[in-house]
Amino acid sequence: MANFDLSHRLEDGPPILLPGVANPLAARVAQDLGFEALYVTGAGVANTALGLPDIGILNLTDMAETVSAIADVVDLPLVVDADTGYGNSVSCYHAVRRLERAGASVIQLEDQVFPKRCGHFEGKEVVPAHEMIGKIKAACDARASEKTLIMGRTDACATEGYDAAIERAAMYAEAGADILFVEALITEEQLRDAPTRNSGKPHLVNVVHGGKTPPFPAEEFGAMGYRLVLYANAALQASVAGMQHVLAGLRDHGSLETVSDRLAGFPERQRMVRTAEWDEMRRRYEGAGK
Repeated sequence: MANFDLSHRLEDGPPILLPGVANPLAARVAQDLGFEALYVTGAGVANTALGLPDIGILNLTDMAETVSAIADVVDLPLVVDADTGYGNSVSCYHAVRRLERAGASVIQLEDQVFPKRCGHFEGKEVVPAHEMIGKIKAACDARASEKTLIMGRTDACATEGYDAAIERAAMYAEAGADILFVEALITEEQLRDAPTRNSGKPHLVNVVHGGKTPPFPAEEFGAMGYRLVLYANAALQASVAGMQHVLAGLRDHGSLETVSDRLAGFPERQRMVRTAEWDEMRRRYEGAGK
């Protein structure tokens, strides 16, 4: 579980650079590199665990099991993508309770219709604002701890326009959302304006390699007013590219010699999963009765 209160960190300091992780090993790598918090990505879990696109197939059980497994091996705050809440407001209430118990520090809910689509896909639709407001209120009531934060995401920019998305974000803040996320902003003007429009709440910006939102360095996003800068699937995209490169080399040459520079060494892999700690635990317990 997280060893510090994320809400305090959101109030001060540089923006939090938030890498997406889809499994415990990716989470361990990110923590080892010194990141402050992690984003458990629904798209990443769907792609990694199911081999399927981010089109609403992932369910609450899939996500809760992944969050629990990640929380078991890292002690960083976990921002968890709960998609649309997996149903209506009552389903959302249940989802928040389950994800909080699994180890979520922040639970993100979005206003797409079910089945949802990746925020940078075409063909998205959003529910009426009042339906999303009900989900946010249910989420706030469901959480057992006030330290668990609720993030309200709107995808309305693509369907109803920028001003409508900002209005929705304001309504979600009024309903109790602790963090606001206006997805798929497409111009620098929108990026600079959005955090100023509902300035009483911390804002998240999502940067997708090859996606719709213009990329800027985290420092510049911070100057715009964003408190969280999300790279939800950078690690996943890197792993796909790495596997393609290494396996193509193996296929073409029948060995790993030409691609060995792209492989973590055996000792590094064991360090990452803390084999030495488990070996020491085994020695300690097996020798306890001697």
